[in-house]
Amino acid sequence: MGIFAGAPAQAQTSEGTDLSIELVDPQVLRVCADPRSLPLSNDKGEGYENKLAELLAAKLQKRLAYTYFPQATGFFRMTLGAHRCDVVMGYPQGDDLVQGTNPYLRTAYALVAKTGGGLDEVTTLGDPRLKDKHIGIVAGTPPATNMAANGLMANARPYALMIDTRIDSSAEAMIKDINAGTIDAGILWGPMAGYYAKEANPPLHVTPLVRETTGPRLAYRIGMGVRAADQNWKRLLNRFIQENQSEINAILLSFGVPLLDDNDQPIVARAPAKSP
Repeated sequence: MGIFAGAPAQAQTSEGTDLSIELVDPQVLRVCADPRSLPLSNDKGEGYENKLAELLAAKLQKRLAYTYFPQATGFFRMTLGAHRCDVVMGYPQGDDLVQGTNPYLRTAYALVAKTGGGLDEVTTLGDPRLKDKHIGIVAGTPPATNMAANGLMANARPYALMIDTRIDSSAEAMIKDINAGTIDAGILWGPMAGYYAKEANPPLHVTPLVRETTGPRLAYRIGMGVRAADQNWKRLLNRFIQENQSEINAILLSFGVPLLDDNDQPIVARAPAKSP
């Protein structure tokens, strides 16, 4: 039986681990988040990281509270580093700004285009069908290297990487330009691609870029982020991920996140069990 099946995980877990030294308030799940970064999070609790935080709080039987700060330069210093909160719900594996948990999400940058517009079958940036296309790219992101390697930058339309999310969204701007025909396609981080393509009318086509042979691989694993010293808290979060992966997947898929397994195959929603 897992640690989430019994008594509340307050200052001490059911395994006898004392969290009072590591957490700001052991009675409260204090989450660091961006106030305007859908589909990840917002201050209305509408993002998938908000929903994951709600699931975690329920399993721990804790009250949920947020410290909101724009996820740009200084985010970790002003949140986790300042001991104003205890966990960042989404953190890329391999980054070393803070300590990461085991991953709960694997996805990739994706090509977004109008369904039936001639690019549905394109699975790599080396496809000749992209040579004369105007493609949107967020400047400074890994797929920009792949685009350059395939000679696609001459017609590319750049979108800003560092923006004030309170007033701007590169993902929304790119999707708007695809719908308007200003660009033929765009490349976005998987969760952004899936969410905004799903919200578009009509929905857009999304292809995770997992077959790239030139440039960096574009699939990444995402876990949670905690302070480097918080080893017991990290172990508790790892257990949560292990014991609740199916519920986590259901939340992510409901937001259109293109989930991938370790063999780059899509993870799809399970059909509900039939009644006997």
